[in-house]
Amino acid sequence: MKPLSADAAMARAAALCSRSEQAESDILKKLLTWGIAPSLAHGIVERLKQENFLNEERYAHAYVHDKLAYNGWGRVKISYQLKMKGISSSAIDAAMEQIDEESYRDTLMRLLQGKWREVAHREPQLARAAMLRYGASRGFETPLLYDAVDKIVKDVD
Repeated sequence: MKPLSADAAMARAAALCSRSEQAESDILKKLLTWGIAPSLAHGIVERLKQENFLNEERYAHAYVHDKLAYNGWGRVKISYQLKMKGISSSAIDAAMEQIDEESYRDTLMRLLQGKWREVAHREPQLARAAMLRYGASRGFETPLLYDAVDKIVKDVD
């Protein structure tokens, strides 16, 4: 495959950013895989930022919304993944503030109730441990997990 010209790479990256929010690090990786020299790739990323195709705050807000709504991830996992993508702490914090607490807790309860149906037949302590591990693996905070698991187990008794 013939490497892309800088103009073609810019147009392709801009089109990609127009379709969905993208992280700067993801676009940079794509440019490099398209055969763009690293210095040129960084220049394209800067131009995309200047023209507002790339915006880390906007990306963080979209990422938080999507991962909570569609993947059922908690704050811990979402925050970690955003950090791995090179998103600034201030953008992550601002995006996390958008989370509606009631909806967040409802998501956790829905996930744990589904898990409860799988583990209810186990000895109570093992069932609780399985639910706590499951919630932690989804990135929910420990105090919330204990409260939610206690509520589910109590409601069943």
